Amino acid sequence: MATAQIRTAGTALTTAEKAFDLLTCEPAPLVFDARPVPGLPDTTLPLNELRMLLVYERFDSDTTDILWRQLARHAREWGPAWVVGAIGVALPALTHLAAKVSRGQTRLAEDVDSEVLAAFLQALRTIDLDAPRLWLRICWTAWRAGAAVIKGDDGEELPTDLPTGSRTPRMPYGHPDLLLGRAAAAGLITDEAAELISATRFGDALIEQLAAEQGTTASALRMRRRRAERVVAAAVIRGNLSGSYRSTHLTDDLAA
Repeated sequence: MATAQIRTAGTALTTAEKAFDLLTCEPAPLVFDARPVPGLPDTTLPLNELRMLLVYERFDSDTTDILWRQLARHAREWGPAWVVGAIGVALPALTHLAAKVSRGQTRLAEDVDSEVLAAFLQALRTIDLDAPRLWLRICWTAWRAGAAVIKGDDGEELPTDLPTGSRTPRMPYGHPDLLLGRAAAAGLITDEAAELISATRFGDALIEQLAAEQGTTASALRMRRRRAERVVAAAVIRGNLSGSYRSTHLTDDLAA
C-alpha cells in the first residue's frame, strides 16, 4: 500500500484519519486477528500496527485479498467501529490515490477526497468478496470515482494574465490510470479492460496469473489487452482524452 500524502485539513480523508486515531489509541485499540492470513504475523495486531505493516512490507495479491476479505466482512458484520477501522487501514492508499487524481486541481481536492472515500465505502459494503484481486478492484472503484470529479468539472478557471490569441491545446499528463479511467467512463473500453491494462502494465500482476484466475488463456488476455490499448492510444492521439494532464509515457507504451 502507498504511503500517505499531506492533505488539506478538514477533507473527508483527514476527518477519517482523526476517527481512526481515536479508534486505535491506548488503552484499548481495535485489534485484528492476523493469524488466519498467510504471510502476516501469527498474532493479533492493533489496526494502526497492521496499517504500518502494509505500508512498509510488500505482500502478494493472495495475502492482500485474504486480508481485505476479512476486513470487509468485519465491516459488514461487526458494526461501525470496523467500518472506520477498514477505512483507516486503507487511508494511506486512498490518500495517495486521491492526491494523484487531484494533482494540479487544488480547488477540486476536497471533492475528490469525498468521492474517493464514498466509493471505497460503497465497495466495502457491496463488492463481491470472493472474486480475485479484491484490493485492486476496490482501489479501481475509488479511483474512478475521484477521476469522475475531474472529468465532470467544466468550469476551468482562466488565469488572470491570460494572453490574447490562441492557446496551445491541452494534452494529457499525470498517472496513466487517469487516462484509463477517462477511457472507461467515456465507454471507449470496458472497466474490465481498464483494470487489465492497469494491473499488468502498471501493477505487478502477470497475464498468466490473471488468465488462470479467469479461466482463460494468456494469449486471449493479451489480445484483449492489445485491442483495448489501441483504442486508448487512438483516443489519446485524437485528443479525446485530453485534460489538464500529460502522459507521454502512456501514449508511447500503448502505441508500441
